[in-house]
Amino acid sequence: MATGMPYGLQAMLKDGHKHFSGLQDAVLKNIDACKGLAEITRTSLGPNGMNKMVINHLEKLFVTSDASTIVSELEVQHPAAKLLVMSAKAQEAEIGDGTNLVLTLGGELLSNAESLLRDGLLTAEVADGYQKACDKALEVLETLVLPGTADVDVRDKKEIARRLKGSISSKISGYEDLLAGLVAEACIDVCPKNPNNFNVDNVRVIKIQGGTLGDSSVVKGMVLKRDTEGTIKAVEDAKVAAYTQGVDTSSTDTKGTVLIKSAEELENYSKSEESKLEEYIKGIADSGARVVLSGSSVGEMALHFCEKFGLMVVKMPSKFELARLCRATGATARASFGAPAADELGFAKSLRVQEIGGTNCLVLAQDSALGAIATIVLRGSTDGFLDDVERAVNNAINTYKALCRDSRMLAGGGAPEMELARQIADFAKKQTGLEQYAINKYAEAFEVVPRMLAENSGLNATDAVSALYSAHAAGQANAGLDVDGGAPIDLSAQGILDLYSTKWWAVRLATEAAVTVLKVDQIIMAKQAGGPKARGGDGDDD
Repeated sequence: MATGMPYGLQAMLKDGHKHFSGLQDAVLKNIDACKGLAEITRTSLGPNGMNKMVINHLEKLFVTSDASTIVSELEVQHPAAKLLVMSAKAQEAEIGDGTNLVLTLGGELLSNAESLLRDGLLTAEVADGYQKACDKALEVLETLVLPGTADVDVRDKKEIARRLKGSISSKISGYEDLLAGLVAEACIDVCPKNPNNFNVDNVRVIKIQGGTLGDSSVVKGMVLKRDTEGTIKAVEDAKVAAYTQGVDTSSTDTKGTVLIKSAEELENYSKSEESKLEEYIKGIADSGARVVLSGSSVGEMALHFCEKFGLMVVKMPSKFELARLCRATGATARASFGAPAADELGFAKSLRVQEIGGTNCLVLAQDSALGAIATIVLRGSTDGFLDDVERAVNNAINTYKALCRDSRMLAGGGAPEMELARQIADFAKKQTGLEQYAINKYAEAFEVVPRMLAENSGLNATDAVSALYSAHAAGQANAGLDVDGGAPIDLSAQGILDLYSTKWWAVRLATEAAVTVLKVDQIIMAKQAGGPKARGGDGDDD
């Protein structure tokens, strides 16, 4: 072989690749990246969690304590940290809540694994210990379900509101009683005969600035923050025609010149255009439609004829709002302007303009047989506050959906985590081999939840965790941290409950993410593809 020829990995990959291997270069660097991500979100855990000010790549400002929003706007690039983000997104997709628990617990598991790896344990031993501890944790978690919570009437507003308080209070503290009642009312209004088919899209949230949160209400129907274009403000039992384009005369793609020699020709030219437009709108009216949804602008002449034929005109510049309204009414949006076919028409039981907090809003009310829709109208002083409330409400709606499938509940305030830490630590003592060290560290990782709840609430974390350990050792399996006083109490008596399925998925996903990161022993990065280079001054392109 000629001297100077590359060999090994250098010969296999293009120049510019990067390769890291071994404990120091690959495993520990991955753990550091995940720890860094967890340290960002962990201080936002619980009702007194701190806000993060995030400015995304479009320079849009977010001030929030919602972990899902934080990680999605941060645009995490590190491949190992991305695995943790993907687990958090899987939790969001499955339950809609508990993303911060996945990130915090996953980061703590990897942090504890780091000390074991530095002491000489192999990554395979730590990963196997974590997997065995996870199986034990899921077994223990099932024994912590509060008795009597497995069966619930999903249409009992008082009981549902009690179960939603824990989900809301973890995002915005102090308003959980008000918001839980609103969410329970809205969800029960649209709950189908088979609760398993509950669709979260049937509960909409609209934010109207002004007033206080106490002025918020539930409207049975779909609410859009816009007015109609004409003078017709209310219709009942009306057919709906929808268009993705504007309601106006269509302009041609090419330019044309018309030579007009007299005033009579000018008048006839205008009349022909008007008569054509009138013919189109008369065709819409003759089809039985009384409401026209326009995806773009509405011409003055077209609006005049719509008024003449008694058609309500609604301008919908957002294609998402148009699609949502089409789905609610059963209409099919036409791409071309003209009379719709019978199967393209939708139906609205009632469509009227109502004033909500000084803002004219369009309210669509439908029969439950056609697909019930409820809208929670949130009022508040600032956009940032309303955004936080909206996230809390969306979490509660997702919790209701999960309740319809599995209504089992756990005590809140970090009680399940402390009991898991105690029982898994006892389980570790009965194991033989090096895996017991990994299982013990797995148990210690659960302490992060009550510790962060205490720190974020201004309490002494060491004293709080010690008091919780004492209470659980004395047999108080449901003792959680009271963030107001710091004493361990059973918060389930105060209605602070956590969903069993939220904890089950969080423990499973956090463990899977940690084990996946630990099993990576090499990082191989190919040279990034570059775009076309900038053209030089007077150089030849060849």
